[in-house]
Amino acid sequence: MKTVRRLLYRDILSSFALVMAGFLGLFFFVDFIDDLDRFQRLGLGVGLALWSCALKLPGRFYELMPIAVLIGTIFSLARLAQSSEFTILRTGGLGPQRALALLSTLALGFAALAFVVGDYVNPWADRQAQLLKSRANGGVTNAAGAWMKDRDGDYSYAVHVGRAKANGVMEDVLILEFDPKGAMATRLTAKEATVDPGGRWQLQNVRMMQWTPDPTPLSRLAGRTAPNAKPEAPQDKLADNPIVRELLLPHYSWQSQLPAGVVAAAVQPTWNMSTVELYRYTRHLSSQEQSSQQPEIQFWRKAFYPFACMVMVALALPFAYLHFRSGGISVKVFGGIMLGISFVVLNAVAGHLGMLRDWTPWLVASVPSLLYLAISMAAFGWLVRFR
Repeated sequence: MKTVRRLLYRDILSSFALVMAGFLGLFFFVDFIDDLDRFQRLGLGVGLALWSCALKLPGRFYELMPIAVLIGTIFSLARLAQSSEFTILRTGGLGPQRALALLSTLALGFAALAFVVGDYVNPWADRQAQLLKSRANGGVTNAAGAWMKDRDGDYSYAVHVGRAKANGVMEDVLILEFDPKGAMATRLTAKEATVDPGGRWQLQNVRMMQWTPDPTPLSRLAGRTAPNAKPEAPQDKLADNPIVRELLLPHYSWQSQLPAGVVAAAVQPTWNMSTVELYRYTRHLSSQEQSSQQPEIQFWRKAFYPFACMVMVALALPFAYLHFRSGGISVKVFGGIMLGISFVVLNAVAGHLGMLRDWTPWLVASVPSLLYLAISMAAFGWLVRFR
């Protein structure tokens, strides 16, 4: 059995490596042509363009892995079936259960590889790519802005970050404080801010405006930060509201419930986050009664993504039991590839429909994989029994 395992694994892995190398080479060339002109216009040179494209390869590897696993496994098993090697293995004692067990072990290895690349290698490479990209954008990695919510007892906060830099510094920060009745009590703006792992925000060049004479959590912190600070000249009364007070502070420290991971998730794209970071981000959104449908679907798709590699191996297994001498191998392999592409398309469409229809996130992420796994196992059972 060790000889059979070595034969199957070596053949499948070499086919997978060949297919993946072809895909990565193609996408690297396309990315390089796309980035070359932009980097040269910015005066960054060809070398940085090559490095930027190289940093995209882990993400490409992660995206292409299921389809590469499918094509590589189909090609390997179909070739073994065409040359009658798989028939000889079956005659030598490789029954359907043993074949399924051998390929299941290999599928677990593919799933583990997908998890490591998606949760560790790709996020690191993406951060390096963001640092490189920020050199062309004046240090800015995200200029779209993001809103977050926080709470301190009966007081709630709406926090907006204008843009984030590659070194973790956030610019144009706005914090709105609301009292227990929902009225805005304090408005705080800062030119720059950083967040430590414990959720303490260090804000610079702060302007604070308070609409209530009663102390609030933000105003009490301001008193401790700058005990000798005096308010600016009071503004006119607005209707029945109290006089507006304004404070200018060079430095302000605010302890929030927004740790650095949640802030990074809010200002950066979610598709390059790890599974743990996505889980923490969705829990935070749920605890703050914010919409978490899209991040939850992204989390469950990320969690089930390694399982897709196992489904691809299961889809390829029936091709080892087809009699290719009675028909063209290319037609059957092409049909299997189209089946795998339909799985990828269905998985993407299900995610968009889940967000539009507000479906249960884990069902949206798991149903395509379970459906195609059932199809592959049904085809495998039928071929073993009747062919």
